[in-house]
Amino acid sequence: MHFPKRYVQEPLLFLFVLELAAFVSAALLASYWANGCLFLSRPSMVAVALFVPTMAICCTAMGLYSPRQRARLQGIFLRELVAIGCSVAVISCLTYFIPGLLLPRAVLALGVVIVLILISLTRWGFYRLADEAIFKRRVVVCGAGHRAIAVSRLRRRSDQRGITVVGFLQMMGESVVVPQERIIVVRGSLLDYCRSNSIDELVIAMDDRRRSFPIHELLECRLLGCSIIDLADFLERETGKVKLEALSPSWFIFARGFGGGRLRAFSKRAFDIVASTTLLALAWPLMIITALAIKFEDGLRASIFYRQRRVGLGGQVFSVVKFRSMEFDAERQGGAQWAQAKDLRITRVGSVIRKMRIDELAQVFNVFRGDMSFVGPRPERPEFVAGLEDRIPYYRERHSIKPGITGWAQLCYPYGSSEHDAAEKLEYDLYYVKNHSLLFDFLILLQTVEVVIWGKGAR
Repeated sequence: MHFPKRYVQEPLLFLFVLELAAFVSAALLASYWANGCLFLSRPSMVAVALFVPTMAICCTAMGLYSPRQRARLQGIFLRELVAIGCSVAVISCLTYFIPGLLLPRAVLALGVVIVLILISLTRWGFYRLADEAIFKRRVVVCGAGHRAIAVSRLRRRSDQRGITVVGFLQMMGESVVVPQERIIVVRGSLLDYCRSNSIDELVIAMDDRRRSFPIHELLECRLLGCSIIDLADFLERETGKVKLEALSPSWFIFARGFGGGRLRAFSKRAFDIVASTTLLALAWPLMIITALAIKFEDGLRASIFYRQRRVGLGGQVFSVVKFRSMEFDAERQGGAQWAQAKDLRITRVGSVIRKMRIDELAQVFNVFRGDMSFVGPRPERPEFVAGLEDRIPYYRERHSIKPGITGWAQLCYPYGSSEHDAAEKLEYDLYYVKNHSLLFDFLILLQTVEVVIWGKGAR
């Protein structure tokens, strides 16, 4: 199963393992102190079996292991509290409905206190060490021209967590576009420079490989143990998106990923049915309340749902179903238009359900019908798609899989309301198209909980 390495950065994987050990320790210590049970006794094992996976899933759902997480320590602590609260609620429900999984309240209370202390200390230590060189690959960029400038723009802490860009190597006949102070001078062979400076990776970012591709030097470095990576693949790994400026048609042909086949189609459809059924089973009371609220605000004759034409798999047009959040016939003037911040067409109920993403719940019926997947690119309107395909390269490639209720772009980028936003979100959509898998879908589903709770990107 192909899985995007970018999503599982080594430092964050190390943090996950540390906190997993903290969850196990908290469960065992709480069971021992509350009951005097030995660590390998049945009560201790029940405590571990309930506490550890529940805490791990809830922390993941709060974005605590996401490479996109840029909250300060106070925000991280708040997310920890919410994750622990959700874990307590889930464990309480499980022990209520499954009496065989009895977990004494004293054990649960002690476990919560211990795990809060342990993961707070772990987080504090991790953020003290996360930027140390031991966690990072040392990178040299072979190229200093227009293509290489994309690497110099990686300024966010989340984009540099796993790498240290030592510098840019100007190639023969190449003009310098990157900042001059970041140019490195290699005296001697590239192999000697990599060995003496502990270089882990060389990024190939030359403007014209046909003129000055140092194949023999790169081969020597590769045999030394240096990783050689193309610019497009490097940016994909480090940013979690496919940068349009670094792409060429041949990249789509030769790049790894773009998984398909019958097994993947079956697993994705099974995931869609299970996720949609679970969502419907949990959310039907909220959906009924939403329907009543729309009727109460707009009258008994007002429509609860609205249907709108969207572009799906292979460019086929279908009707998406949502709870109505705007005035009836909101586009009677001006035709199709992007939703804007503080849009006057949005009703009072609509402002609430859009903020909480409740209006999207009705799309489960599109998933059951097969028009959509649970996870995938956001379906766009045909009126917009026609123009976007003409002006944005590779835009139609996002229609090679079914659109989704939630998706990688929806998690990583706020609500799009312009052509520029569409291009930015396309980079995330292409990343998902290339790397989609059952495990990736599951992690996106967990991360969607964070988006819903914290109201990110809603409009």
